[in-house]
Amino acid sequence: MFEPAPPRLISPNFAQLTRRMFKTLRGRIVTIVVIVAIAAWQLIAHRNNTGDWLKLGLDLQGGMHLVLEVDDPQGTMTSDARADMIARVEMIVRTRIDEFGVAEPLIQRVGSERMIVELAGVSDEEQAKGIVTRNAFLEFKLVQQSAMDETALRRVDRAIVAALGVDSIRAMGRAVEDRGETVEDILFRRDSTAADSAAAAATAAADSAQAAADALRPFSSLLGYGDIPGTFMVDVEDVPAAQHFLGLPEVQRSLPRDVSLQWGTDLVPRGVRNYQALYTLTADAFLTGDQLENASAQRDPQFNQSIVNFELSREGGREFSRFSAANVGNYLAIVLDGEVMSAPVIRDRIGARGQIEMGQGTPLEVARDLALVLRAGALPARISIIEERTVGPSLGQDSIDAGVIAGVVGTLAVVILMIGYYRLAGVLAVGALAFYVLLILGGMAAIDATLTLPGIAGIILSIGMAVDANVLIFERIREELHAGRATRTAVDEGFANALSAIVDSNITTLITGLVLFQFGTGPVRGFAVTMSIGILASFVSAIFVTKTLFLVYLQGKRASDPISI
Repeated sequence: MFEPAPPRLISPNFAQLTRRMFKTLRGRIVTIVVIVAIAAWQLIAHRNNTGDWLKLGLDLQGGMHLVLEVDDPQGTMTSDARADMIARVEMIVRTRIDEFGVAEPLIQRVGSERMIVELAGVSDEEQAKGIVTRNAFLEFKLVQQSAMDETALRRVDRAIVAALGVDSIRAMGRAVEDRGETVEDILFRRDSTAADSAAAAATAAADSAQAAADALRPFSSLLGYGDIPGTFMVDVEDVPAAQHFLGLPEVQRSLPRDVSLQWGTDLVPRGVRNYQALYTLTADAFLTGDQLENASAQRDPQFNQSIVNFELSREGGREFSRFSAANVGNYLAIVLDGEVMSAPVIRDRIGARGQIEMGQGTPLEVARDLALVLRAGALPARISIIEERTVGPSLGQDSIDAGVIAGVVGTLAVVILMIGYYRLAGVLAVGALAFYVLLILGGMAAIDATLTLPGIAGIILSIGMAVDANVLIFERIREELHAGRATRTAVDEGFANALSAIVDSNITTLITGLVLFQFGTGPVRGFAVTMSIGILASFVSAIFVTKTLFLVYLQGKRASDPISI
């Protein structure tokens, strides 16, 4: 009884074909032609609109250099808290930039408080800065329709009079004639008749804060009622005054409990004037963007406006459903970074999906940027740009020109030295070196690597290693020829004896490149990538291509014919 043959991982036909490809001269030539075709195809396929064969880094094509810092105006964060915060900020910023599509960004922490961000090839700097620094804190709040009634508004007016004083408010009212020259000039706007009557009333009732507040009405006189219950309309020229009043601590304490006044983002035209909405919302959000799982932007064809569709997690969807079912008929404010994006009415139970209306005048690109930062998540703390530097394309072009000149000079020196010292063998090595250059460029294009100045240095270093491998091989061949071996035998023995030394040196250098890539950042990784690809290309060039060229030259010659080396 015969036992079945053990299974083979590689079929005999495939193994035979592989040996034929690498052992016979025709197979070697076909293999080289295929590799050249693939490398050339990768270069052509990845050529961009600017005509560059490879993606260029910040130092070659220009871009932005930003230094970011976590804001801590109160100085209450400990060093450990700062380190944790900047680590979380780094993760979110990295996610945003990856979705933004910047090639090979450099994102690196510096100490426990700062972070460096380098973006190569960025054309819209303001858009990039907005994506990096935008807080993107999303909240869902209920509009309180009757919390800011007349009693609450009178209490706010009284708090303003108590905080600023009658004389200060009266002076702000008289400054209308010189509006626009100082910050104080725009804090309070009313016509001269109203200002005079308010001043007279305030003078007559200076002993009573309540009477002065009723006469001046510094805050409530700026408000008009909006279309949505619980909202006010403020003339755009009065918005600075209203914001100044709402920023007073006394005013914040005078607001009803669980009330937050927050501004809308869109301007509302009424007649010839433009107004900004002021919403009365609950102080606490019933749901935040932490439960958001996905967001996408599109154009609403019905209302011709940009919208952002969002999708909540399962837990967030259940909470949204419970809240909307209990508040049918009320208005839901969608708040982003403290500003109300929209406040739709709740007509029915809402599940895990919703949308943010961006307004008719908002470009679709802005909606896409918002969807991007919402998907990446909100920053755990506000960050500020403490250093900003732009690298112009002219500087990058100068670097490219200098790198090209250095590479050409170095390559010519190598070519002259190899041909002058090794003669015909040097010519064959130069031919293999041309294959090497094409292979390394095609390899970088295939993995979508970015070329930087350190990367150019890595290429030049790997060229030296390719030449070094050829020198080892040629010296071994010389030794075999001096020992009286036939030319074909000397070539075979020279390649075989030099193989172990070439493999050892390439493997150790390749391990170094992998370690640099794993633990390095930015320019270090760029150097490691090009050096690693160059090592593999130089190994194939020296061992396979150079020997193939030798075999082509020796074809048809007698084994005893001498070779120029």
